[in-house]
Amino acid sequence: MLLGGEPFEEDILMWWNFVGRTHEEVAQAREDWEAQALLSDEDARNARFGWIHGHGPDAGAEAGRIPAPPMPGVQLKPRSRNRATD
Repeated sequence: MLLGGEPFEEDILMWWNFVGRTHEEVAQAREDWEAQALLSDEDARNARFGWIHGHGPDAGAEAGRIPAPPMPGVQLKPRSRNRATD
């Protein structure tokens, strides 16, 4: 997949499959991702990450869903847009 568009104005933080501006935003995205695994397909349709046919509790087992790893034991730091100042 190739994503494009205008660059973010602020520094961003990327961890696993999540992008945010702060450690807290990424931690919340991870929490939301894991919580969504417990939803029925019907409830997942309106959840943050949406629903994909054939993936989820109603499809049986994990049906290809990849659980997020635990958050690291350190504070995640955004990557600066200006690499020369890092």
